[in-house]
Amino acid sequence: MADLRTAMDAAFWDLNVSTPHALDGVSKAVPGDPVPLGGARASRAIRVQQLSVLGNGFPLGIIPSISPTSNHKELGSFALQSLLGNVDIGGWWVGLIGQFRPKKLISSIKAEVCAAEEWELPLLKDAAKHFLDKSLYAIGLCSMIPLTSSSSLLLSSEKHGERKRRQTKAVFLHEFPDHDITLEAAWPQLFIDHKGKYWEVPESISVDCSSLISDSGLRYRFGIHKNSGLPQSVDSVNAQNPIALLPGLCAKAAFSYQKSKDLWRQKETKEDVIIETEKGQFWRPSYDIRLREPHATISGIIGGTCMAWASAGSGSLFVKPTQDVERSSLGAHNRVRFRADLFGSVCYTFQHGKFRNLFGDLTRVDARLDILSASALAQKASNLFRSAQSNRPSNELSSPKINLIYQQQVAGPIVFRVDSKFSLDLSPGRHGPHLEDLIYSLNYSLRILISGKVVAWYSPRRKEGMVELRLFEF
Repeated sequence: MADLRTAMDAAFWDLNVSTPHALDGVSKAVPGDPVPLGGARASRAIRVQQLSVLGNGFPLGIIPSISPTSNHKELGSFALQSLLGNVDIGGWWVGLIGQFRPKKLISSIKAEVCAAEEWELPLLKDAAKHFLDKSLYAIGLCSMIPLTSSSSLLLSSEKHGERKRRQTKAVFLHEFPDHDITLEAAWPQLFIDHKGKYWEVPESISVDCSSLISDSGLRYRFGIHKNSGLPQSVDSVNAQNPIALLPGLCAKAAFSYQKSKDLWRQKETKEDVIIETEKGQFWRPSYDIRLREPHATISGIIGGTCMAWASAGSGSLFVKPTQDVERSSLGAHNRVRFRADLFGSVCYTFQHGKFRNLFGDLTRVDARLDILSASALAQKASNLFRSAQSNRPSNELSSPKINLIYQQQVAGPIVFRVDSKFSLDLSPGRHGPHLEDLIYSLNYSLRILISGKVVAWYSPRRKEGMVELRLFEF
């Protein structure tokens, strides 16, 4: 089924979204924004590990990606990534990632050649100098250190030639039998809002405790987060800072109850796995163990969140007093200090086929309705009867969202997938659902990984795309 837990996770600071904008392939969703598409969630596998596997299937181990550089358009959107080297010693490993953008280099050399009257040695020297342009390159170092059998420390640092600052991260994870504790810090932290715009927060530190889903369906989590410094827009000039990213200390807690029921399900049998032929018996498992049984399922989740801001922060002390800073500081003081709300989702899943045969053995549809904020929806409904307030700015959380996931087998382990999100806006003048976001992807399931796949996705809204390795994910 589509991931129902995303509704609760989106309220916190640790919801990872895939992006080619960073070498580690991860950005954070802005807390409190509408839930991102299921296909936008970042892989659980670390990028170095992904490149180590993906490199075996690409020429010279080079993996392409598409990521616009709005402030450096001469660099182009096309980029090439590769794992330059890795060392693994007793569970502790270090990996080095490199990235190269060829457009500017090709354009510069072409201009040199066209302007030259004769092919001489100075021309070759001038052309070779363009290879030394640091804006063409990016490099990242990542290390995983196993501290104990249940805890680990992930350290990473990356530097892009066209950017001024280096990005550094540290993530500590400890696994208990029923809980996970995560401590994460980044300088700066990269966020992406629901409009696909990127933001950098100079310093972001969070501590989070999350329970595993119990047999009863109950789950809860709580955490503390601190932002320091004003958020900076990466790809916009006059964008308004998201209130959740402004300086301050915030505590959050959430709980949820989740349940699902099969309307019907065709269980896997021994005859499905073992095929009898004239040459004997052959083992033929599904390309993906999670897609092996045709079924129709309805599921739902309901829960609540609460948050409290302890301070407004003082990040503006380190920034020159400008009009933007004044507006940001004002927003930090005007935000709600305490808030509690309810959310809920209901999902219907239909799957035809067992994903074993070469053709026509998988068609799957997931339809999910999200109520992101019960209070915002109630307020929006009441405002429909108040014409005087009809021109007020709309709250993005007040409109129910419909998420649709369509998957169709193309041939063998190749599946075409479309993730889409529609908003049911109740505002006057807007009739019916309208499309908010869309992601296309091709998935190549790796049977050897039981439930692993290579995903090549593209987002028309963000004009971005990349190739990832995902394990036990939808």
